[in-house]
Amino acid sequence: MEGSSYASRSYSELAAAASGGGRTLRVIPLRHPLGSLSTSSTSPWWRAVVGRARGMGPLDWAEAALPCVAWTRNYRWKQDLQADLASGITVGVMLVPQAMSYAKLAGLHPIYGLYTGFVPLFIYAIFGSSRQLAVGPVALVSLLVSNVLGGIVNSSSKLYTELAILLAFMVGILECLMGLLRLGWLIRFISHSVISGFTTASAIVIGLSQIKYFLGYNVTRSSKIIPLIESIIAGADEFSWPPFVMGSIFLAILLIMKNTGKSNKRLHFLRVSGPLTAVVLGTIFVKIFHPPAISVVGEIPQGLPRFSIPQGFEHLMSLVPTAVLITGVAILESVGIAKALAAKNGYELDSNKELFGLGIANICGSFFSAYPATGSFSRSAVNHESGAKTGLSGIIMGIIIGGALLFMTPLFTDIPQCALAAIVISAVTGLVDYEEAIFLWAIDKKDFFLWAITFITTLVFGIEIGVLVGVAFSLAFVIHESANPHIAVLGRLPGTTVYRNTLQYPEAYTYNGIVVVGIDAPIYFANISYIKDRLREYELNLPSSNKGLDVGRVYFVILEMSPVTYIDSSAVQALKDLHQEYKARHIQIAIANPNRQVYLLLSRSGIIDLVGAGWCFVRVHDAVQVCLQHVQNSSSNALKLPVQASGVLTDSVSTPKPEQQHQKQHGLFKDLWKAQDSNADAGGEVQPLLRQNLV
Repeated sequence: MEGSSYASRSYSELAAAASGGGRTLRVIPLRHPLGSLSTSSTSPWWRAVVGRARGMGPLDWAEAALPCVAWTRNYRWKQDLQADLASGITVGVMLVPQAMSYAKLAGLHPIYGLYTGFVPLFIYAIFGSSRQLAVGPVALVSLLVSNVLGGIVNSSSKLYTELAILLAFMVGILECLMGLLRLGWLIRFISHSVISGFTTASAIVIGLSQIKYFLGYNVTRSSKIIPLIESIIAGADEFSWPPFVMGSIFLAILLIMKNTGKSNKRLHFLRVSGPLTAVVLGTIFVKIFHPPAISVVGEIPQGLPRFSIPQGFEHLMSLVPTAVLITGVAILESVGIAKALAAKNGYELDSNKELFGLGIANICGSFFSAYPATGSFSRSAVNHESGAKTGLSGIIMGIIIGGALLFMTPLFTDIPQCALAAIVISAVTGLVDYEEAIFLWAIDKKDFFLWAITFITTLVFGIEIGVLVGVAFSLAFVIHESANPHIAVLGRLPGTTVYRNTLQYPEAYTYNGIVVVGIDAPIYFANISYIKDRLREYELNLPSSNKGLDVGRVYFVILEMSPVTYIDSSAVQALKDLHQEYKARHIQIAIANPNRQVYLLLSRSGIIDLVGAGWCFVRVHDAVQVCLQHVQNSSSNALKLPVQASGVLTDSVSTPKPEQQHQKQHGLFKDLWKAQDSNADAGGEVQPLLRQNLV
């Protein structure tokens, strides 16, 4: 008798068991997905889009195009205006010295930091979807600009500035494209461990690159720690005490004010006013004493930036990798903190709209002499803590920067370089996340390895290599986990119909001859071979069971497929091959609780017909009970087995002699075939597991 015939007659066997004094099993019918399709679920996706578009009014269209409409429509002038003014002024005052400091870090004149903190802020307030994100120059992007452009052209040349502005245009184009194509999800493949290791190493490199303003002599411009340290040691004979003492004092003041403001909410203003305090004190000292050993910023042009088209397009291709890298950093920094702030303030944020808003801000900024801008962790946190309610706070920041450009640039001439360096170093100390490394070491060694490899490669080989290695290892771990999914033998928890991993619940009992396997992942071409190997392993290395007749081998394999969200064509073909292999060895497959899409694909591909519709169940427990009923029926004539009222075999089984056991095990299915034929002739009927019109 063929295995397929055996599967097709399972209902008759159950009827015969009932007529013979056994218990008729109550099995929940598994609905065929074709029987539950509705008109809405089969309609094309574009109809849903058209339907939503038709239901949108003019204000809805305006809000979709300009996210600022969402908060301007419901703006509460009495409650929100005061909070937005306070937070905008606070962060604006903080941004002025930071912008000049980050421009110096990027190898640019300080004025370009102010330009970057001017036009992009207004544009982002209109097109950006976050109401608390503070956009402008940031340390990490500035370091990337300096590292790449320094290898192309001298930082003192005009071309250096043109390429930095061109980078803003390119980054804006990439961000807009990613937003329009809804590709923001790509960044999810970079683990938090990689991001933490990268930012920690970058913070150390940034700090060392600014140490030259403390030491009083030039240090090699590099994003690698070894050349930086070698350069610092080589120039030690040129060390100057005045800038070192002044810079150290400013750094100490900044760190004290920053930590005090963080720990005490009443003294929150200290954290914000730290950079301004360092700049004011340094400027006053230089104006009074005129120390020759202290280098200053120098003359800064007065007035707003003029409109100009970006130049240097002949170097476009050499800047593409850096533009991609900066775009990735923008997604990590901006979108990450924007989503966190949106959750804290009770509104939803679309990451793709956020990317588009950042892209428009960078494109427009590039026409007004700005280099790449993105969201700042520190300034956004201060903006949120200061009570910002809407994007109006960003407009206030832009107005303050505009006022500084129009009226205050003559006062910036005597700002000490070491004061700006101290501002950068104090800002990046918060990026050194050694606590994350300690946490990962205690929790997950794999994630600690990711953190460590990214950290070390970024320090030793530079930012670009560090990012590539970190992302490569992160993707490798994702692929490895996907190709080697978690698979477990399931057992029944005593006193329940719940089946769980036997390794996690050792008290769960299994049944001889029946293996219940849980597959906790989608089944596709990359992992189907691993799944087949594990199933073969469970068949050959029979797990020790504690219920039922010792049949000596596996006759039933039940696949628990509720965690399986997807199955592809390669996996379908592999399952067909697996069925043929099992059929040749007289092993029956049962499928438990596949979801609608998986079951529909299995049905269309013919697997349900091969396995037998009667071997598809809603619950694992139903499948196990049916398999147990088959074992009872087929072995009742050969062995005297005490049967419980519930229909489950008891532990007290008369063990045959060793020379008889092999013959009885081998004849188990032969007896089952005979039972099928006799039951079929008897004409017994039972309620089918699936309604016939749905199979």
